Amino acid sequence: MEVEVKLRLKGGDDHRKACDLFGAGGSHKAKYHQENQFFDGSEQELSSQRVVLRVRFYNVAEKCVVTVKGKAVLKNGIGKASEVEEAVDPALGRSFVENPQLMLESDVGVLKDTFGKFGVKGLKGLGGFKNVRDVYSWKGLDVEVDETKYDWGTVFEIECETDEPERIKDDLEATLKQEGVAYEYSKVTKFQNFINKTLE
Repeated sequence: MEVEVKLRLKGGDDHRKACDLFGAGGSHKAKYHQENQFFDGSEQELSSQRVVLRVRFYNVAEKCVVTVKGKAVLKNGIGKASEVEEAVDPALGRSFVENPQLMLESDVGVLKDTFGKFGVKGLKGLGGFKNVRDVYSWKGLDVEVDETKYDWGTVFEIECETDEPERIKDDLEATLKQEGVAYEYSKVTKFQNFINKTLE
């Protein structure tokens, strides 16, 4: 189960302030240009069960991760979802984007398990979006500051995975308020914005 604090930044200025805030003292760990591609069964076998299948590329071809998320719940700035991930060769991931049916023939464990569980017999690509993620070390945790780029606009967000979401959310909010960074609780996931063509 993945548990994250998810805070929506008001705009580009607040995104820059957040990057400066968390980057103070040399705590910037990584910058990832992510490409996210999504898939469903040809008969909606996954989406009908609120399951999300994603192939994510990092910095074009630095690495690639296949992720299956189930029944995400996002409330009061805290997101929870079951999650299984498996790293694959970026060239293999790219072949999945070009021909989704190749997933059915692959030996990737997370795919075989998911397709067997939900009876997936065919696959279709849904498209995707890009995200620029800056990762900072903060109080022993990774704080991710995102700039998510859809064809219809851009959304800015902070995410932090933690076993203590309420406490960390309070700490994050206090830190942002002190530095004048405008935010609100995220109401929908990035994937929901993508599917609904919204910027919520």
